[in-house]
Amino acid sequence: MNTRSGCSLKLKQTAFLGLLISTMSNNTFITAFTYATGDGPYSVAVVDVNNDNKSDIVTANNRESTVSVLLNTGTGTFSAQTTYATGTYPNSVVVVDVNNDNKSDIVTANYGANNVSVLLNAGNGTFSAQTTYATGPAPNSVAVVDVNNDNKPDIVTANYVANNVSVLLNAGNGTFSAQTTYATGAGLASVAVVDVNNDNKPDIVTANDGANTVSVLLNAGNGTFSAQTTYATGTGPVSVAVVDVNNDNKPDIVTANYVANTVSVLLNAGNGTFSAQTTYATGTNPISVAVVDVNNDNKFDIVTSNFGANSVGISLHC
Repeated sequence: MNTRSGCSLKLKQTAFLGLLISTMSNNTFITAFTYATGDGPYSVAVVDVNNDNKSDIVTANNRESTVSVLLNTGTGTFSAQTTYATGTYPNSVVVVDVNNDNKSDIVTANYGANNVSVLLNAGNGTFSAQTTYATGPAPNSVAVVDVNNDNKPDIVTANYVANNVSVLLNAGNGTFSAQTTYATGAGLASVAVVDVNNDNKPDIVTANDGANTVSVLLNAGNGTFSAQTTYATGTGPVSVAVVDVNNDNKPDIVTANYVANTVSVLLNAGNGTFSAQTTYATGTNPISVAVVDVNNDNKFDIVTSNFGANSVGISLHC
């Protein structure tokens, strides 16, 4: 493990309250606004669901087993929520068009039900009743990406208890095949599906909370995947992002390490393999990570949500 605190990333911890934060032109923030959701909002997606070119909010409400949809009024405010039933304990939500009708649909990973819910969009920002599909035990995270190059987005879940991922191929009409599973490290907390070896086939990367590793499963090109290759991370990786952080056109791996209070950065060697991790300190118990250019310098920065510190940490790339 290579732990470094030099210039590559500078960490600034800032605490924010509320659901939404509006940015000003000088990279500061104005007062947050809050909106009611269902009980226990655990995951959020921000996508235009009613085709009015305004980004709406969808939350997965873990304790209530629902999703909330809050439509954008166009003035930076949102309507009161409309809720829809899901499977038990939805931990993760993705909003994407799964049936090629140009309407964004809702997919949730239901930790307590061992399934995913698919709610098709009626076209006006309302949704059909859920259809469920079986996954491995305790799906903790979901990604919806075309993995077999048929222009139909497929479902991939990280199954925390089963120590595997489920792949459900899209039949093309908004329905999905039975799952195929692939072994990973223990305690899957998060999954990302990104082409890591530049062969135009999306690969699977998981953060393995119980093994202190990430798993990389390369895509064979027909929606099947190779056996995993694992790489060490800090203790307790609970969230993973796969983004090119050093501008070499190769997507790298970044994990939020809940127990270690660090992020791990694993640079891509270009052939689907990765270097040993470099770690950077965060606030206490980072539970989620995003990699995005926050200061418009064309360099990707790291943002963590620090559960134990009630803060957001911003690591600027210099």
